[in-house]
Amino acid sequence: MSLEQLVVWIVVGAIAGILAGVVVKGVPYGLLGAIVVGIVGGFIGGWLLGLLGVSLGSGILGQILTSFI
Repeated sequence: MSLEQLVVWIVVGAIAGILAGVVVKGVPYGLLGAIVVGIVGGFIGGWLLGLLGVSLGSGILGQILTSFI
């Protein structure tokens, strides 16, 4: 894994985690918590959507949507 891929994972995880924190009000994650929630959500969302044969698009926007779901 290159440094660029790691940075993209962290950025996508942070954005998805912050979006999840906005939807689920009253649960302050903090930045580190948001990153962890987003990355875990990305793994679970990618796995589940892959099983269902669903693709939300390519690129960073598709990754953020998958992580958010």
